[in-house]
Amino acid sequence: VELVESGGDSVQTGGSLSLSCEVSGSPECMGWFRQGPGQGREGIASIWPYNGQDIKYYADSVKDRFAISRDSVENTVYLQMNNLRPEDTGMYYCAASRRGDCRMVRGALSKPSYWGQGTQVSVSS
Repeated sequence: VELVESGGDSVQTGGSLSLSCEVSGSPECMGWFRQGPGQGREGIASIWPYNGQDIKYYADSVKDRFAISRDSVENTVYLQMNNLRPEDTGMYYCAASRRGDCRMVRGALSKPSYWGQGTQVSVSS
């Protein structure tokens, strides 16, 4: 599995960005994590299949502002980020696990097996 993120940029408070993660290797569970300056890595959004549908999870810090989606034809996972705040600043990572290795903790992807290299998002006030 290889993951390549893109779309990070510098924006002002209230702005929007769309991050993309190009995926190869057909992982089943996907997620976006972020790491702010001097902070640990936080899982902010996950998507995984269940009974023919995609189940989505969002951390409280991004709920109702961010949206995760995936395009199986393009093999890409997206993170649409709206109403950005300075506290959203950080390195954003795409992560994934194959079928059988997906660990979901209260709906969030946990201990993913694969990581992208990250894309930087900076939000100024």
